[in-house]
Amino acid sequence: MNGTPLARKAPATPMLVKRLRGILQVKETSSFIMLLAAVLLFFLLSPRFLSLNNIAVILEALPEVGILAAGVTMLMISGEFDLSVGSVFAFCPVVMVSLADLGLNIWLAMFVSLALCCCIGAFNGLVTLKIKIPSFITTLGGMMLWRGIVLLITEGFPPEFPSEASTLRAVLVGQVGLIRLSLLYFVALVFILWVVLERTRFGNWTFATGGNPATARVLGIDPRAIKFRNFVLTSFLAGLSGLIQASRLRAVLPSAGQNYELDAIAAAVIGGTQLSGGVGSVIGGAIGALLIRIIDNGLVMAGAPGYWFRVFIAIVLILAVILNTTIREKAQRMRY
Repeated sequence: MNGTPLARKAPATPMLVKRLRGILQVKETSSFIMLLAAVLLFFLLSPRFLSLNNIAVILEALPEVGILAAGVTMLMISGEFDLSVGSVFAFCPVVMVSLADLGLNIWLAMFVSLALCCCIGAFNGLVTLKIKIPSFITTLGGMMLWRGIVLLITEGFPPEFPSEASTLRAVLVGQVGLIRLSLLYFVALVFILWVVLERTRFGNWTFATGGNPATARVLGIDPRAIKFRNFVLTSFLAGLSGLIQASRLRAVLPSAGQNYELDAIAAAVIGGTQLSGGVGSVIGGAIGALLIRIIDNGLVMAGAPGYWFRVFIAIVLILAVILNTTIREKAQRMRY
């Protein structure tokens, strides 16, 4: 002993705390917790809820809301809204069928209708970013405009789904075992957008644009260009979702997509996307869309009246915001 004090070792952080901190820092934690809670609740109410046939029913219509939610999530992360997606959802298949009735090849009609959806997104972006009208107002007007055009074209009656679209239908929603091809497209799209958001410069620029546009400009990012691309992407995915539903139902409904813009925003928020922008997850949005489908199906399986659906979505939405905020604050405190 020479009187020199021995260096004390810093106490090691308990492994459990490390793991808990890692879980809390995952963006999709809250949405996954709510998904598990919903599955458990509806299973207890109706054990048939987890039967293979019912799971197939849940997954059958998931891509239509999920693909829509993926585009809305990207746009919301960049700090903007699009309330016109539900109307674009109906507009795309109506235009495709109308062009096919005029003699245009069904595949060419599909590409033209999707191109028009991209033009709608570009219009939303230009009006919002150039004229500096809030996207809420721009797309609210678009929601009424495109729905009105759909009703003008169809006169309120569903046009006949073209018989020559059988090949197109097989490609979009063909059956593969218990699932449809559209589900595989949805999973692939979510993966691609996840890679774009988390592994590319465009993803970083999207987060930066939504989080702090002024700082993004200082860093050499053009926020208007990022938002414009996400407007176009959102409208394109809305049109694609509409085509998938029309192909699945073999019907083009003028009322298709009503309230889907609210479901898409709800899915994004449930998945952890902040309304102010800069924070969000495409995978979280996909989980949110799945949760909405589970609630819709679970209430039917439990024998609840149809109007309970909106009540449940409202409750889940509020709980999701509270849970997201709580987990985010808890994760921040555990860093220090």
